[in-house]
Amino acid sequence: MFRKTTTALLLTLGLAAPAFAQDAPDLVTVVTSDQPQVQLMSMVLTMQAVEQGQSAHMLLCGAGGDLALADAPDSATAPQPPLDMSPQGLMTALIGRGVTVEVCAIYLPGLGADASVLIDGVGVAQPPAMAGAMLGDGTTVWSF
Repeated sequence: MFRKTTTALLLTLGLAAPAFAQDAPDLVTVVTSDQPQVQLMSMVLTMQAVEQGQSAHMLLCGAGGDLALADAPDSATAPQPPLDMSPQGLMTALIGRGVTVEVCAIYLPGLGADASVLIDGVGVAQPPAMAGAMLGDGTTVWSF
């Protein structure tokens, strides 16, 4: 009986792994920097990847999570040269293009807040799903 149960479990796990890989994005962008220029460049490069046909998923942690706040710091919303874009503004455009944007699972508890403080379109990452996205066959992970 144990052998049959173990075999069934292993087969189930083996069949579940490819499903994660098939659903994984081409690109996962992780933003942790508190530097507005770095934050904006992460958005610019992710947008370029999307425009080149890549699917993308963005994870915002630490200071990067502040980009997702409805009451974000000025550095997240202030336009920057040369095109007068802000990190949060370009992130919102990415959401509009179908990019999944999420804050780290521990970001909001660290603030003592809930998802109501986030801008529309930003969710909270679930560690198992995020790990699956990052481990997908052919997934590239960029960290800023």
